[in-house]
This record gives sequence, structure tokens and C-alpha cells, in this order.
Amino acid sequence: MDDEPLKDWAGRRDAKIGRLRAVSVVLGNGPRASHLRPEAPRAIERWNGHSWEPYGFAANLAEAKAILYPETNEPPAPGPVPKPLGTGTGKHRKPQTPRTDGDGRARA
Repeated sequence: MDDEPLKDWAGRRDAKIGRLRAVSVVLGNGPRASHLRPEAPRAIERWNGHSWEPYGFAANLAEAKAILYPETNEPPAPGPVPKPLGTGTGKHRKPQTPRTDGDGRARA
């Protein structure tokens, strides 16, 4: 029997509660994809565990993204400053074969 326990399924379902989505507000059978009409207004909906319910309104795609993804609007936290690249070929390059003198001996 390959059925998963009800407890696991309910946990996955409950994890999605509170998720937001933006839906284009268009009349008739117009295009609903966000990339086709970025200037169209958006209804923000929230998943309550059983259905999508009205949550808010956005004037365009940029405003909707600011509501859906607030963490991208925050400035990045200051972190360690990376060291500038040094001279050399780098470890990812093919190692060079040792050079030899005209008599066949390796040079240092």
C-alpha cells in the first residue's frame, strides 16, 4: 500500500496556508499572464487552506511583486568584503606541464 499517512498530507497542506498570489484583473477572456500586461491591476489573494480569499489590491505588477516578495525590497545585509583576485592561473585551470631545457632536463 503506497498511501501516505494523513498526518504528513495535512502537514504539507497546512504549510501552504497564508500563501499569497497576484491575479490580473482583466475583463472577459483577456490575457491573464502577468508578463503580457504588467500595467494591469492585480488582486492579491491569500490561501486559507480551502480556497483563495481576497487579501489586497495592487495597481500594477511591480506593486504586486513588492507585496508578494517583501524580502527583495530590503537592502542586503552588509557582509564580508570579498578579496580582489590575485595573480595566477587559478586552480580551475589545467595544470601546466613542467618545461624542459633543450637537453631534456626539467627546469625549476
